[in-house]
Amino acid sequence: MLFLRAQSFAERLRLGIAVIHGEAQDAESDLVDGRHSPPMVRSVAAIHPSLEIPMLIPKEKPPITVVGDVGGRIAIIVDDIIDDVDSFLAAAETLKERGAYKIFVMATHGLLSSDAPRLIEESAIDEVVVTNTIPHEIQKLQCPKIKTVDISMILSEAIRRIHNGESMSYLFRNIGLDD
Repeated sequence: MLFLRAQSFAERLRLGIAVIHGEAQDAESDLVDGRHSPPMVRSVAAIHPSLEIPMLIPKEKPPITVVGDVGGRIAIIVDDIIDDVDSFLAAAETLKERGAYKIFVMATHGLLSSDAPRLIEESAIDEVVVTNTIPHEIQKLQCPKIKTVDISMILSEAIRRIHNGESMSYLFRNIGLDD
């Protein structure tokens, strides 16, 4: 789904597309706070000496890989929600290593919890663009890289069209770049 959205953006802007896949490697803190699945079992005997339980080994995550040439180009990372920014930071770092000279993140909803604004400010990301579906004024004060797109007019027009039984496809086909 996200690939189709990214492809749609690329076609509208008449640009090429590259794909990032894989995941940021686990931090040691992930092992401690329970985000590592399955849990690591150091010794079967620690559970019960007479039990023979196979050793649980966590599945290794594939490293982040970029398919496509980003050298000397602007990279735009598209997602639906940006909250915990670790994966965005890892992707931005990989893109920078591959030669992207500007990195933008576009997300519909900007939750930006915890220390996300500070991490974004200190990262290779040049700008994070989110809509105003979730209030994030405090985060914007902490990080000038966060920009907001007001979608109130398009939402109100969509509601009006639905209420009046009018075409929604017309709304999206005829939206201008300034809207």
